[in-house]
Amino acid sequence: MEKCTKAGYNELIVKGKCLNGQNYFLNGRIQNMRMTKKVTAMALASMMALSLAGCGGSSSTTATTAAATEAAKETTAAATEAAKETTAAATEAAKEAATTAAAAAATTDVADKKVGISIYKFDDNFMTLYRTELVRYLTEDLGFKAENVVVQDGKGDQAEQTNQIQNFITQKYDVLILNLVQASSAPEITDMCKEAGIPVVYINREPDAAEEERWESEGLNATYVGCDARQSGTYQGEEILETANKGDINGDGKVSYIMVQGDPENVDAQYRTEFSVKALTDAGLEVEELLLQRGDWDQAKGQQIVQDALTQFGDKIEVVFCNNDAMALGALQAIDAAGRKVNEDIYLVGVDALTEAVQDITEGKMTGTVFNDYMGQAKTAADMAVKFLNGETVDPVNMVDYVKVTPDNAKDILDIIK
Repeated sequence: MEKCTKAGYNELIVKGKCLNGQNYFLNGRIQNMRMTKKVTAMALASMMALSLAGCGGSSSTTATTAAATEAAKETTAAATEAAKETTAAATEAAKEAATTAAAAAATTDVADKKVGISIYKFDDNFMTLYRTELVRYLTEDLGFKAENVVVQDGKGDQAEQTNQIQNFITQKYDVLILNLVQASSAPEITDMCKEAGIPVVYINREPDAAEEERWESEGLNATYVGCDARQSGTYQGEEILETANKGDINGDGKVSYIMVQGDPENVDAQYRTEFSVKALTDAGLEVEELLLQRGDWDQAKGQQIVQDALTQFGDKIEVVFCNNDAMALGALQAIDAAGRKVNEDIYLVGVDALTEAVQDITEGKMTGTVFNDYMGQAKTAADMAVKFLNGETVDPVNMVDYVKVTPDNAKDILDIIK
């Protein structure tokens, strides 16, 4: 089963979909902003040329004015052409996004269909953004009645969540969208849904490959929508490699780091932990792991772990890897309290591109993060649910690309997610 591992932001400008992903729309917006800035710069150049013409001596005024006028014409033509390209790209991206939504809901009248959604816990920052966009897209774009879209809080308890799912089944919901507390519960949940004849879309927390292969081999109405966490880990490592000293702040020939991990059972946590460091070693760097500790995706735990680590290891810590931004924000609190300066004597990277984290990157308070595209994932999950309702065949895995967030593009990303 092939997974999407396309390159990120720098190579994904209006490039098309990744499997069933939606990053083409995000990158269309980034390209649009960049082209607009280019046109503005051209316009300014034209104005400066005209201004200089007005300031020249009388003997050269005619020639200068002619040159300035010609430059203005060329600039205007270039700006017009750039604007046309920008508008065409943005329009095409918007049309494709709208067509996807319309096509998904075209066959079945979804208004009276019931969607049961269970989120592993409501107080997760990222999943709050995700579920909000999911409900918005289902009701506003796809036409489900708001009262027929029910979202429940798993409260971080798999037994509680399984009970919620059983209630959805008993009440004859038409399709389920599930963010499992424990991805290892997927085989049991899938079998429950199969018996009831209810299709299921798993999101964010990926079941293992054997389970996904079972869906395909047995023709089960189950699919997973998410991102390849290996890509996000790799991007974290690349962000460290892109610093002036490649993470080796003290120049001792190795990168000494601590790792604040989410839930070790979660495949995203496993892959982010592994591939962030692998990016460094693949580049030929020597690394030293000072600490690997579970933070459960929680900001307060992230703060405590990094606070204790700074007390124990002090200046030996050169890089702090966090499996998500919530823990990275907690880490930043600890770093600030210890009098350390991110990007000067320590580096800090996270994943998710929470608004506060991206803002911190623009202000030099974080080294980088990785945009976990909740908008694209939410839309893809909803579209897959409608495909099931339409009786269409759905691929067992549908991936949406991550996007690397650095000081170079943080402001653009911030404009999108605000």
